[in-house]
Amino acid sequence: MNCPRCQGSLEELSLGDVSTTMCPHCGFADIPVEHIREGEEPESWRDAFNRFYES
Repeated sequence: MNCPRCQGSLEELSLGDVSTTMCPHCGFADIPVEHIREGEEPESWRDAFNRFYES
């Protein structure tokens, strides 16, 4: 089976009962995800840097 993104060879990875395929060449992973935002608003770069320098 070839990667749908780069046509490279796919590898199968598994952990316990869960497995997926991935491409070591381009990083494609056949993992279904939900694209629904949850939680708070994203932190601004300024706030992130301030939090970093305060610690």
